[in-house]
Amino acid sequence: MGDDGSVTDETTDSTETAVDPVPAPESEPAPAPRRLGLLLSVAAVVLTADVVTKVLAVKMLTPGQPVPIIGDTVTWTLVRNSGAAFSMATSYTWVLTLIASSVVLGIIWMSRRLVSPWWALGLGMILGGALGNLVDRFFRAPGHLQGHVVDFLSIGWWPVFNVADPAVVGGAILLVTLSVFGFDFDVVGRRAGNGADNG
Repeated sequence: MGDDGSVTDETTDSTETAVDPVPAPESEPAPAPRRLGLLLSVAAVVLTADVVTKVLAVKMLTPGQPVPIIGDTVTWTLVRNSGAAFSMATSYTWVLTLIASSVVLGIIWMSRRLVSPWWALGLGMILGGALGNLVDRFFRAPGHLQGHVVDFLSIGWWPVFNVADPAVVGGAILLVTLSVFGFDFDVVGRRAGNGADNG
């Protein structure tokens, strides 16, 4: 009540305490894209090229009758191969089939964490080549797991081969090179500690 008898409203000034806003959590970097699509695309190209060229070779070439491309150095030469790439280990057909099947399963397992496009390229080459030769192992004579692979290209002293063989070897060389220089399959760039960002 005031001195003159009037009623006055007494208000209490309250000082508002400034509250710092809660900082927004830092957004995590977007996960690197998976490369399964690239891997499967490369594998499909290699597999298709391998199967188509083998069908044409069987249809158009006669075993034991080379067809010259560049003189006698490069020829089409139809060969039935019971061994591995470039006619190696010809006495272990079923073992090679199981190894190739294991390679395919291993690549499928790795693809879950695959983010490097270069690893996807290399693994796709190996997967396509392995599947190409497995088609022969399973579906060509003399029977399942022991079918002979169709080879048809001869270059000089090098053993006769097909599309799958250089794809597998080239993919393996690429993966070894990537590993040597610190590029792993589950990162885009190099591993930390190798002198580059992970990406």
